[in-house]
Amino acid sequence: MSIHESGENYLEQLLLLSREKEKVRAVDLCAALGFSRPTVSVMLRELRAGGFVIVADNGALSLTEKGAALAEKIYERHCVICECLVALGVSRETAKADACKIEHDISEETLDCLRAHLARVRGNGK
Repeated sequence: MSIHESGENYLEQLLLLSREKEKVRAVDLCAALGFSRPTVSVMLRELRAGGFVIVADNGALSLTEKGAALAEKIYERHCVICECLVALGVSRETAKADACKIEHDISEETLDCLRAHLARVRGNGK
């Protein structure tokens, strides 16, 4: 199953929520993403079918190994892009919003160059 931008956003948000809360439920995703319960339920069904998410009998959500790996990759992309934009002088709020849009479409080559640039800007790269 290939996952689209919206699915990636759900995985990333589930990762972040699971770092804050012991038990993440669909209602938490609704609140964080601003979507209705039916919308979240449909996406969770797709993510579960794709092997990215587990829904426990008590309603608790968790990422599978496959889901966690993808969520971490997406979040790392977001952080690199956001930090590069901030280093360029973009406000943190705007950088976060823009990174959310860019993180899904950026190539590995460009991301690698951004990582290298960040390392240079931070003084720990060549």
